[in-house]
Amino acid sequence: MSDLLDTFSRRTIVTPDTEIAVRVAGSGPPLLLLHGYPQTGMMWHRIAAQLAERFTTVVPDLRGYGASGKPNGAPGGSLYSKRAMALDQVAVMRELGFERFALVGHDRGARVAHRLTLDHPDVVERLAVLDIVPTRHVFESADQLLARVYYHWFFLSQPFDLPERLIGADPEFYLRWALRNWCATPDAFHPDAVAEYVTSFVHPDTVHATCEDYRAGAGVDLEHDEADLHRRIECPMLVLWGAQGFVGRAYDVLTVWRERGTDVRGHSVRGGHFLPEEAPEETLAALLAFLTP
Repeated sequence: MSDLLDTFSRRTIVTPDTEIAVRVAGSGPPLLLLHGYPQTGMMWHRIAAQLAERFTTVVPDLRGYGASGKPNGAPGGSLYSKRAMALDQVAVMRELGFERFALVGHDRGARVAHRLTLDHPDVVERLAVLDIVPTRHVFESADQLLARVYYHWFFLSQPFDLPERLIGADPEFYLRWALRNWCATPDAFHPDAVAEYVTSFVHPDTVHATCEDYRAGAGVDLEHDEADLHRRIECPMLVLWGAQGFVGRAYDVLTVWRERGTDVRGHSVRGGHFLPEEAPEETLAALLAFLTP
């Protein structure tokens, strides 16, 4: 297995209650890329090097994922709230010398990015979210189609340790099934990227931590979102979604986000859920146009 991000240096940064594995490359303005479930920072490999030509590009694994720490506490607690995960990333960027930065998130990473921007508005210069609408909106608008397509939201958030035991019976099968079924582009995933996803995901600590991520999403994260209903994202915001994915079919994506932000633009790109791997050229072009106005 080759390292598709071999031009990036690796380091581990200690945060208040865990440690975050980070890849860094490039120079120029700082840019933080946050991955989603069930992947690692490797999901950016098709566009990260190009971004590093213009930006100091920081690619962490979220807590609970990849090579980062997987703190363990009472199931369903706040260790995997998006607030805690956002604090990790603020600590990472400060350790690297950056008090302000641009922020791009996909899937769960986009939910962390959303919370980070609300909790720490002074540190985010520009925000891009890929293939999501706000968590609270998903739950409030849930219907039969949502329950079928986003079944994993309800499955992974079940009480400990039901999903852990079921996934743990064959975690590699579960991961590969998820990648295949949420993707609309044949051969989108590089085998070496998938190998890294598998290596991380098959570990029981990762299975548990990622379930805790979804338990927080259905619990404490909603409490935090409820408390912030009066607040809007003030920085410029880009929203991208897959033209063949569920998000664009189910929601008027820009209308939803314009209720949460003051300066929102965006559009669909070809493919399903995994934009940076299914449509790297279009995704890169959109990000560069937004990040370098």
